[in-house]
Amino acid sequence: MKVGLYSITFLGVWYDGPAKTLSEFMQTAARMGYDGVEFDGKRPHANPMDLNCAQRKEIVKEAADLGLEIACVASNNDFASPVPEHRECQLLMVKEQCRLCGELGGGVVRLFAAWPGVTLIHGVGSYEFARAGWHAFDGCVTREERWNMVRDGLAEAAEFAKEFGVTVALQNHHPLVRHWKDMYDLVEEVNSPHLKCVLDVPMMISQDDAFIREAALTVGARQSISHFGGEFRRGEDGKAFCKPVHWGNAPINYPAFVKAMKEIDYKGFVNFEYCHPALNEKHEHQGIEWVESNAQLALEFMREQIATYYK
Repeated sequence: MKVGLYSITFLGVWYDGPAKTLSEFMQTAARMGYDGVEFDGKRPHANPMDLNCAQRKEIVKEAADLGLEIACVASNNDFASPVPEHRECQLLMVKEQCRLCGELGGGVVRLFAAWPGVTLIHGVGSYEFARAGWHAFDGCVTREERWNMVRDGLAEAAEFAKEFGVTVALQNHHPLVRHWKDMYDLVEEVNSPHLKCVLDVPMMISQDDAFIREAALTVGARQSISHFGGEFRRGEDGKAFCKPVHWGNAPINYPAFVKAMKEIDYKGFVNFEYCHPALNEKHEHQGIEWVESNAQLALEFMREQIATYYK
């Protein structure tokens, strides 16, 4: 299993400070020792509108020169809006992200079923307001109707993937998707070889060994890419460890997940993403150095997990 770095980490959303450029992000990933990178498919990183043919070729060249594999382009799509114009705009963006991914040699475009988005409050990202906006339609559309709209959107996206020689992959991420089985059922209903799964253990509603193993064995060969996150620190023994983002949450069961990935013979990427407000113990916003430290420790942590269970 390979370890990648997802560019949302340095998009200038979750810490106090500007985004890294795409080039700076790739240089950071290479310096830290990551195997590859995942590009967020929006500004200021990899929005297809902003990258002409020459720029795309330069990205491919720079990644190769740095020894990085381009693992994925991440979409931030919402196929669950009851407004047709909204869904059509989302589909057009996903089509162009599939085109971009194919030209970059990325292989996978990560999809959401429904993504509310984020807002910037005093320059720092927040989920609260965008989520409230997404739920504003709850009174005029049923969950079943939204499910069907998402399934239809995924089917169209799979055809885009086929056209551009890539795979689209659905993440087990809310809203609409409540747990890994919802993600799996949507992929099964579309029934396309070009639509696969993104099973992420931090998003699971249970961290029990058996629950994680069941999810992994069910997804099996459909597993396409994965992510991990959290807050990472160095312990008294000198080793990196992961602590829950929110006090009182159960620790993310990465050992069980890595063991399960080994059991299904998964050889793809697991990519680190820092996608929550960068706050210290006093709830003070932190700068980019805080996130860089987390990214470095996260790599050490995941490498140790892989070394332990991928024997």
